[in-house]
Amino acid sequence: MRALDNQWRTSTRSGGNGACVEARYTDHTAQVRDSKDRQGPALAFSAGQWIDFVQGVKSGKFDA
Repeated sequence: MRALDNQWRTSTRSGGNGACVEARYTDHTAQVRDSKDRQGPALAFSAGQWIDFVQGVKSGKFDA
């Protein structure tokens, strides 16, 4: 995980149409929220959970 920066980031692969998620890194969690609802809730994951998820995406584990 990255060092603490608390800044929300949108994927560079986002289409720019607002149909994406944003993520940020805090002291002990990775947080994800809907870019269309920035005042809404965010999901929080431990460092290990987030790393496992990202590795799963990269390996195609969740592909249909």
